[in-house]
Amino acid sequence: MTPTTRLISQGAEAKLYLDEKNNTISKERISKGYRHPKLDESIRKSRTKKEKKLLEKAKKLAKINTPEVLNKDVGKKIDNRKKKDFKVEMEFIEGDKLSNTLNSYKKEKQSEVMQQLGKETSKLHENDIIHGDLTTSNTILKDKKVFIIDFGLGFISTRTEDKAVDLHLIKQALEAKHFQNWQFLFEEFQRGYESNNQSQAKQVLERLKKVESRGRYKH
Repeated sequence: MTPTTRLISQGAEAKLYLDEKNNTISKERISKGYRHPKLDESIRKSRTKKEKKLLEKAKKLAKINTPEVLNKDVGKKIDNRKKKDFKVEMEFIEGDKLSNTLNSYKKEKQSEVMQQLGKETSKLHENDIIHGDLTTSNTILKDKKVFIIDFGLGFISTRTEDKAVDLHLIKQALEAKHFQNWQFLFEEFQRGYESNNQSQAKQVLERLKKVESRGRYKH
């Protein structure tokens, strides 16, 4: 860590460090003492590489608004020691985290933001990228563009079911965090989702109804 780097967030799986000088974020996978060292290394390396590839695919192939990945290597040794570094270095997206600011926007701006998010999500699904944790906590508005961040639970899948679950997650997030007008917000998200690929949207939204009717993903 450099003098300009500070820890800004820590979860069960990773720590986030902000380098204020270079305006970059480092997401480092946390070692788990209860796992065998070799297994721990293998899991951290695999999950870090997967997240890095998803971000790169979303940015370069799908042209999604996501942070740009900056580091090339995963699992390199730190200062020639045995300890290895499992992290994704990316640009820092400085803007409004929607979980904190969406409720304060005027209705017209809420509509624009949610339609953008719906369209970006549809573009992800066109490329078979499943976010896995699609919430307003993982979306940032910067310079009138909606960015999707944190692909730590993401994966590649062609299954309509997995895409429908992504939509169920954002719907649940809106109900919980933005309950004042969550139905309007999801309708605008849906409009954006449908505007990008109507054929895909029809299949995914039909499957969403089945997912919700089963109650499989309800808390």
